Amino acid sequence: QDSGLYLKELIEPVLTCFNDADSRLRYYACEALYNIVKVARGSVLPHFNVLFDGLSKLAADPDPNVKSGSELLDRLLKDIVTESNQFDLVGFIPLLRERIYSNNQYARQFIISWILVLESVPDINLLDYLPEILDGLFQILGDNSKEIRKMCEVALGEFLKEIKKNPSSVKFAEMANILVIHCQAADDLIQLTAMCWMREFIQLAGRVMLPYSSGILTAVLPCLSYDDRKKNIKEVANVCNQSLMKLVIPEDDEMDEAKQSMTLPAEPASEESLSKPEAASSGPAQAARSQCNLLDRELEIYLPLPFPCSSERIQVTLNLDGIVQVLDCHLHDTSIGMMTRIAVLKWLYHLYIKTPRKMFRHTDSLFPILLRTLSDESDEVVLKDLEVLAEIASSPAGQTEDHGPSDDSDVRPGTVELHVPARAGQLSSSGTKGLECSPSTPTMNSYFYKFMINLLKRFSSERKLLENRGAFIIR
Repeated sequence: QDSGLYLKELIEPVLTCFNDADSRLRYYACEALYNIVKVARGSVLPHFNVLFDGLSKLAADPDPNVKSGSELLDRLLKDIVTESNQFDLVGFIPLLRERIYSNNQYARQFIISWILVLESVPDINLLDYLPEILDGLFQILGDNSKEIRKMCEVALGEFLKEIKKNPSSVKFAEMANILVIHCQAADDLIQLTAMCWMREFIQLAGRVMLPYSSGILTAVLPCLSYDDRKKNIKEVANVCNQSLMKLVIPEDDEMDEAKQSMTLPAEPASEESLSKPEAASSGPAQAARSQCNLLDRELEIYLPLPFPCSSERIQVTLNLDGIVQVLDCHLHDTSIGMMTRIAVLKWLYHLYIKTPRKMFRHTDSLFPILLRTLSDESDEVVLKDLEVLAEIASSPAGQTEDHGPSDDSDVRPGTVELHVPARAGQLSSSGTKGLECSPSTPTMNSYFYKFMINLLKRFSSERKLLENRGAFIIR
């Protein structure tokens, strides 16, 4: 009855024998500890870490008798943890975090079995500590043993179910970079699982994921060109890409001060109906700007953030420089597939429409690669490229002399003169008049002239481009 008072003195000498060279001694130590734990039950929980530590070593013991003895003890300990509400999760997490990186198959199996047990206990909230063990779980998912991979899949699946049930308590931001890394894994199962998690994160956490956009795009864009052998990964990556694109809203183009004072309309009914991922994914993302700007904006303000208050949403800032750098990098890479190039151009087009003022700071650096892309062998790529160039040439945001970072003046059609180089003097009168037209009539800025001159230069230096593509581009 009083064994609880002497557990330290009872357990520690027996645990020492777990390291003995003689397998019989290790077996009897296992049996002795089993009897101690069986009598003491819940009283052993303060000593859980040392017991777990000893058991994790025996799980990989070369002797089959010792291994089966340790499994009996392991089961008993799991029963005690499951039925008790005294388990010290905070004290256990550092040990779990360290052991989860073991490369030994048996040790990995032991760790996953414990994670599955802890997940199943209602009083134990392992979700709070998921950022500390998620990376290790993804590493175990790449194990050579089918059984261990399956167990790990189940554990990750359970965590994802919990995340969907309680998104308000999930530390999305702390896990975003872990997912970005594993979305680029060479192992198909790791990559697909991480990509599915990423899809859920973007749809559940919404704009909380925006600061990680450049990393997400680095992981997702190459997958869009996968062939049918990796069809599943390609499809999930496509949903990630579309959902992320919808998170960029016109408010991202405003100055930070304006952003702070901005208030979003709070209509619970529409928020509720649009907070579902289905509503968001079927939204009019690619439709003509003139027809759906309003609906598009409403949808994206509400995309799908059922939990944080509006002030939290506004404080998330878009790292446009990082995104543009990734897009630029992918356009320069000649080895990437056609679908990836099209996705990059769609992103650029989307950013020029949603955040034109911030995008025009990058136009000078993007312009040469956009011109080079006109030589692409795919008609679809050339067409998308021309759409981006047309948007640059006709955007009101480009109708100022200075496109530098300091340009924060509010650009309004009708108040800014169109600066056309002297040689095109005959265009300036009609150009200025054009600025007073309705917004649906595009008016050209200096980039239109720049584009035409560069296009003619390209035609004269690349005769093949003129012969094969000239008519197509001009038309």
